[in-house]
Amino acid sequence: MSSTKPISLLVSITFFFSLLLSSSSAQSVVKASYWFPGSEYPVTDIDSSLFTHLFCAFADLNAQTNQVTIASASQQKFSTFTQTVQRRNPSVKTLLSIGGGAADKTAFASMASNPTSRKSFIDSSIRLARSNGFHGLDLDWEYPSSATEMSNFGTLLREWRSAVVAEASSSGRQRLLLAAAVFYSNNYYSVLYPVQAVADSLDWVNLMAYDFYGPGWSNVTGPPAALYDPSNAEWRSAVVAEASSSGRQRLLLAAAVFYSNNYYSVLYPVQAVADSLDWVNLMAYDFYGPGWSRVTGPPAALYDPSNAGPNGDAGVRSWTQAGLPAKKAVLGFPYYGYAWRLSNANSHSYYAPTTGAAISPDGSIGYGQIRKFIVDNRATTVYNSSVVGDYCYAGTTWIGYDDNQSIVTKVRYAKQRGLLGYFSWHVGADDNSGLSRAASRAWDAAATTRTIQKY
Repeated sequence: MSSTKPISLLVSITFFFSLLLSSSSAQSVVKASYWFPGSEYPVTDIDSSLFTHLFCAFADLNAQTNQVTIASASQQKFSTFTQTVQRRNPSVKTLLSIGGGAADKTAFASMASNPTSRKSFIDSSIRLARSNGFHGLDLDWEYPSSATEMSNFGTLLREWRSAVVAEASSSGRQRLLLAAAVFYSNNYYSVLYPVQAVADSLDWVNLMAYDFYGPGWSNVTGPPAALYDPSNAEWRSAVVAEASSSGRQRLLLAAAVFYSNNYYSVLYPVQAVADSLDWVNLMAYDFYGPGWSRVTGPPAALYDPSNAGPNGDAGVRSWTQAGLPAKKAVLGFPYYGYAWRLSNANSHSYYAPTTGAAISPDGSIGYGQIRKFIVDNRATTVYNSSVVGDYCYAGTTWIGYDDNQSIVTKVRYAKQRGLLGYFSWHVGADDNSGLSRAASRAWDAAATTRTIQKY
């Protein structure tokens, strides 16, 4: 869950899974956020009335023993976390989160590869959750990065689920909840998550649908947590705005594209194309020609003679199309942004050239600090409805982030898509609970089903 790693952490999006065996643990909605001691935000300041679930991050994995541990410096805060947040909201559920973006992923890979080490991890995690009063466990392994690691990840989840079910049966207590933070898409750089094991084993997963752009890994500005594919979105927004201001009919937008959406294993951003263009011209010709084929063939066959960009919405679609029901998803978003130093103060939109990070070493900046920057510097603020994201700039400092309107739109999207709910990273970066309050109210007010229109 580190906010300093590319495309890490929580935008995420969460998937809720429930087995009939333990339907009593089923969640009707997830309105969640993460807390971690490094934020220096007191647990007592969390307005838990705004949440159904809160994550306490992070417990560690001991690479030698494969047991889950809590750092001695955090023990007191972790052990009283549930009791503290339930003072304002007795019904809020808490989960102990294990790992994080700064954790050693090789330790997780090694642990998951061996039955004995998996058992050590599982048994110790259950003991730790029970002894510290948590209602569940959350695994943040960033990320299983090979087919073997993904397979072992799936095995770990199935064994973990069996263990918490057995523990609940023997103890007579309600089963511990199980969740995991995962990449925003089910496809992690051509390595697929074991979706069936995820669906069968976890109560939900947090899809980390943010950190798409940051000064540590992108040389231009961009929306850190776009809900929609930004490709072509600005062109569409511009012609819509021009038509509105001029009173004239909107200009038509079209593009000539390859006959297939797959250009030699590189996929077109189909959602952005569909959302932004009035039509595309499919160049369904030049299949054969003397300049590039050594045999004759139909230059424009209608039938096959042989018989043969990151954004949250795409992430939701990739998971649901891979077999996860939409009703089992929880959408994540960040309570922080990224600051760049612009190469040219007069070039200050998305994808503007930059010289590196601003404000902090990696450019990360909490929402409360962003609000202060805007006021102190009289910064210009811009909301982009095409990507569902905000940015502000003053001089050569440019910050991409989510403000109230973006958060509210994403919450409405989650409910309108039939998702289970939403979560954020992290509660300590909010500004006087403003984003959390807006999110909670938006969920309660939003219709459950409605056609989502962006233009």
